[in-house]
Amino acid sequence: MASTSAALVNGLGSAFLTGGKKSQALLTAPVAARAGGDAPTKRFIVVAAAPKKSWIPAVKGGGNLIDPEWLDGSLPGDYGFDPLGLGKDPAFLKWYREAELIHGRWAMAAVVGIFVGQAWSGIPWFEAGAAPGAVAPFSFGTLLGTQLLLMGWVESKRWVDFFNPESQSVEWATPWSRTAENFANATGDQGYPGGKFFDPLSLAGTLKDGVYIPDTEKLERLKVAEIKHARIAMLAMLIFYFEAGQGKTPLGALGL
Repeated sequence: MASTSAALVNGLGSAFLTGGKKSQALLTAPVAARAGGDAPTKRFIVVAAAPKKSWIPAVKGGGNLIDPEWLDGSLPGDYGFDPLGLGKDPAFLKWYREAELIHGRWAMAAVVGIFVGQAWSGIPWFEAGAAPGAVAPFSFGTLLGTQLLLMGWVESKRWVDFFNPESQSVEWATPWSRTAENFANATGDQGYPGGKFFDPLSLAGTLKDGVYIPDTEKLERLKVAEIKHARIAMLAMLIFYFEAGQGKTPLGALGL
């Protein structure tokens, strides 16, 4: 045991590990001498950074195809998948993440709507536009006008807020000034506004005396869960498109 300890100390004090004779002298000198007297000992704990996750965990090599240097794992759901190098520019990376998030959210809503709409009306989703009254009590013109008005207004505000964060929470940016604070970004993260309006169930925060307080741990966990479900939904929509080209529906493919 004593010989092992001595070997360990000698190994730590070698020139190879300490970087030179000067560093070796400092390492092997008594603590008091290194500190310049009877100064108290200071200990530093170095925590290793968590390794980056990979979309092909079993493969360690591959360069930027497997482990792109421009993806550091800080984005929710970042597993280093960018074979075309679309995220090399940080500005484009931010925009592509915003686009992925919004498209994924619409895809999740669309998947649910396709199943529920066909189960309710019996009309395939790709034919529902020809007979909107069978799915909802609105005419085609009413649906189109409502979408252009409401979605156009909401999307224009989201577009402006992306390039000028927090600009859409001021009173003049909303038609009802008393609820302007509900459009403020309560979490501070782009694309995750939170607050009483966008997180009414307080899944990523808590309400205390009427004030929304975000929970960072919950929010980070939900970010990863959301982007994973969003990607699956976008893949599902792609499959639905191929099925529609053959005149088939998701429910029909499931034998329902």
